[in-house]
Amino acid sequence: TSSPGDSSIGMNVAALNLMERGPQVDVSLDVNETAALVYGAKKEGGRSAVIILGGGSPKNFALQTEPQIQEILGLPEKGHDYFLQITDARPDTGGLSGATPSEAVSWGKVDPARLPDAVVCYVDSTIAAPILTAYALSRHPPRPLKRLLEQREKRLAALRDAYMKHAGITEDP
Repeated sequence: TSSPGDSSIGMNVAALNLMERGPQVDVSLDVNETAALVYGAKKEGGRSAVIILGGGSPKNFALQTEPQIQEILGLPEKGHDYFLQITDARPDTGGLSGATPSEAVSWGKVDPARLPDAVVCYVDSTIAAPILTAYALSRHPPRPLKRLLEQREKRLAALRDAYMKHAGITEDP
C-alpha cells in the first residue's frame, strides 16, 4: 500500500512490530526509490507515464515523484509526460480521486506541454482496465523487460548524487 500506516495492512504490521517481528516499512526509502526511477528514466532520455486506476493515496504516491524531484530536491524536471486515469470519481466533489490532470500540472506532477495528451476515463476501473490492457497487448509486440528492481540501488545512488551536487553538499552528512 502507498500509505502503509493508513490501512489494515499497516495496523497489522505495527502490531507485529510491537513484538519485534514482521517487516519494517521505510516510507522515505519508498518515496526516494520511486522518484529515482522516474529521474533515471528521464535523464537517460526516456519518458514517464502514470496510469492510475481509481485515485486517493495510490494516485498521489505515483504522481508525487515529480514534486519530490523538482520541489523538494530542487532538480530540474518538467513533470510526467503521459497521464491516464481511469476513475468513477468526479472533479466537482473536490477529492483527490477526481482531481483532473490540469490540477496535477499546478503541482508539477504533469508536464504542462503534455497536458493536451492527458486522458481521464470516467468509468469503473474493473471494466476499463481489462479492455485497455487487452487492446494494448494486441496492438504492440512485447518489449524487453526493464528489470527496474535490479536497478533500484543504482538509480537511488544517482538521485542522491544529483541532489547532493545541486545542494552543494560535498560529503556525507
